[in-house]
Amino acid sequence: MDTYQKTGYLTENFRYFHLCTNSQQEFHYHYHEFYKILFFLKGDVTYHIEGRTFQLVPGDIVLIPAEEIHRPQLNTDTCYEREILYLSFDFLNSFQKPEEDLSLCFSNARKRQSYVIRIPSFYQKHMVDLFLRLEEEISENTLYAGKLYQENLVTELLILLNRAVLNQQSIYPDNTCQNEKILLILDYINNHLSDDLTIDNLSERFFISRYHLMHLFKTSTGYTVGNYITIKRLFFAKALIQSGTPVTEACYLSGFQNYSTFSRAYKKHFHTNAKNREFSNGHSGNSVVE
Repeated sequence: MDTYQKTGYLTENFRYFHLCTNSQQEFHYHYHEFYKILFFLKGDVTYHIEGRTFQLVPGDIVLIPAEEIHRPQLNTDTCYEREILYLSFDFLNSFQKPEEDLSLCFSNARKRQSYVIRIPSFYQKHMVDLFLRLEEEISENTLYAGKLYQENLVTELLILLNRAVLNQQSIYPDNTCQNEKILLILDYINNHLSDDLTIDNLSERFFISRYHLMHLFKTSTGYTVGNYITIKRLFFAKALIQSGTPVTEACYLSGFQNYSTFSRAYKKHFHTNAKNREFSNGHSGNSVVE
């Protein structure tokens, strides 16, 4: 696979799925423009997120912020059962007061570069109950104030999850990577998107041959160095534009050297022209993808 792709679209505040996969299905690297919570129930699954690898155990919670590249790997044909909750940016953004920032669990995962958390059994039991009630409420979609109650359940679940994240008994399991140097390179890229990030410059900085860098990066992450840098720069530019930075300034601040190249790439990726006050989540539809 020469590149990765955006998959799944979200036009509501949230979407919930309870899924079982009974075969050793192959999933490719991809990303979403929304946030995802995965509650792992059973299976033999390794999860790959931004060059890091996590072996899941039942009860693990996978927190995937928007735009992080990931894929599950099914190691056997054991049933892979999980509950998934998609959350829109606008929905999470509506809870961002200092005392009630419900996106804390995601920002904490991104900051720690550890996207899997094992929470105490007390919190696990409550989350199982909330997911069950949410599933029942969605199946009975004609009940009075059903949408409002579903939203309340999701909010309660997020509050519980963030409390678990802040609990000192919660554990962030170790992650592995085929090559630790790749993690250093990934971190460097994401912290220096405005800089000149050529393959030659990276190979020189990290004392690795150009060919070896490209091979290791693709083997460890599933995508090429160039594609990764371009997509991350586009997301950075979009965030700048949404915060009020003029489009032309956002282009150069995000590392693009040519405005026309940036404009074409932005339109191809986001299906809209780069313009200020642009808050589109993408196409319509509500497909489920891993």
